[in-house]
Amino acid sequence: MENKGSDEVERMKTKFMSAWHNVKYSWALKLKTSFSRNSPVFLLGKCYHFKAEDDDCLTETSCEASGEDCATGNVEAFRKDFTSRVWLTYREDFAPLPGSTLTSDCGWGCMLRAGQMMLAQALVLHFLGREWTWSEALTLQPLDTETWTATAAKRLVASLEASLQGATRSPDHPPSPAPSGQNPGSAEEADAHLKEMNHRTLVSWFGDTSSAPLGLHRFVYLGLTMGKQAGDWYGPSVVAHILKKAVKRAMDPGLAGITAYVSQDCTVYSADVLDCHKAPRAGETPDEAPPTLPNNRAVIILIPVRLGGEKTNPVYFEFAKSVLSLEYCIGIIGGKPKQACYFVGFQDDSLIYMDPHYCQSFVNVSSSDFSLQSFHCPSPKKMPFSKMDPSCTIGFYSRSAEDYERIMEELSKLLHPSAKEKYPAFTFMQGHSRDYDLSAGLSPPEKREWPFIRDKPRIVTTAGDFVLL
Repeated sequence: MENKGSDEVERMKTKFMSAWHNVKYSWALKLKTSFSRNSPVFLLGKCYHFKAEDDDCLTETSCEASGEDCATGNVEAFRKDFTSRVWLTYREDFAPLPGSTLTSDCGWGCMLRAGQMMLAQALVLHFLGREWTWSEALTLQPLDTETWTATAAKRLVASLEASLQGATRSPDHPPSPAPSGQNPGSAEEADAHLKEMNHRTLVSWFGDTSSAPLGLHRFVYLGLTMGKQAGDWYGPSVVAHILKKAVKRAMDPGLAGITAYVSQDCTVYSADVLDCHKAPRAGETPDEAPPTLPNNRAVIILIPVRLGGEKTNPVYFEFAKSVLSLEYCIGIIGGKPKQACYFVGFQDDSLIYMDPHYCQSFVNVSSSDFSLQSFHCPSPKKMPFSKMDPSCTIGFYSRSAEDYERIMEELSKLLHPSAKEKYPAFTFMQGHSRDYDLSAGLSPPEKREWPFIRDKPRIVTTAGDFVLL
């Protein structure tokens, strides 16, 4: 009886902490974000301009210079595009994480969630394409002050009632309608139906269960092999390696056509990436695959970088803008001190990001009609470039070997150091990484720092000491 009472007290404490976290982390999202009508807005390679179409001073110079499509005056098109990105946030009430008793990642899992969002964008490009948008995106209500206050209050009451009565709490959102069993009436409807099924499957891969191939439980399990445990702080470089392991070890047949690559010491080795594009047969490594094997695997390229010392060096601002203007860029995970974010675009000198700092309830993604609403965010946030932490990971999606050659050529032009820069953010090298064992045969005092492959930054980027809450 005494043990039962202690368990009840622990459950009550957990409920109070979850409610407190939900109120605490809501402040980061509750205020509305302002956008200028005088400057273009870039979102993962798409350009939008909010000026009215009849403005006398309307210009499209900035969009033309970017080489991207520009949707003039179409605010709703931007809203629909942003809301269609997959949003992964703090969750609570899921099964205990590997090696711990934690049933929530509130307060420590934001970088893992940011990594999930970047990976989700790569999968959206892979399965749905950049032009895809969610049909229900514009039906979601903005997360403004009134919404957040009401939600926090309702969740607090629901938490206490569930604890006191031992009842199972009802979901925050009504379930989405079950897919229709009727055959679509046209090719367009059939395509939309198929994409919606792929959308739902994609989201389910990030569920908070031990069986989800890209879920938090899998990430924490893989983190254990790198010295990280549930409740620890994860840096953007460590998360990049966790993402790579999760994708490569995923057993779901749907993920067989995609893999991941992480750069070494801010260097992308082209032969290694091209090997990743080759799909080895069972029991073969990429190096053992025949040279005639079709290049039929897509590759997610993850590049951990450090864009300055204590603060981000302003000379990298234009580079970050250029990167986020590319459609094959899947964003940047990083943030500001004590807060991880997923950067997806910019306007002027401000970054546009998705914020994982909102504690939501566990969703059972194994159900065929689970609600998708809590996996999409209708409220973009902005942050000045000057507040961006220099440690981050940049992601790109390469569909094929031919695609990679184009990506390498375009990025190499952006990476050319200016007169003000000592080093580019990262660089490309021909050959395999094993061909560049620069320190082989040298004693430590004889090691020299190469311009693009440096020893000291490797310690910084792989230690995961970008401390975030």
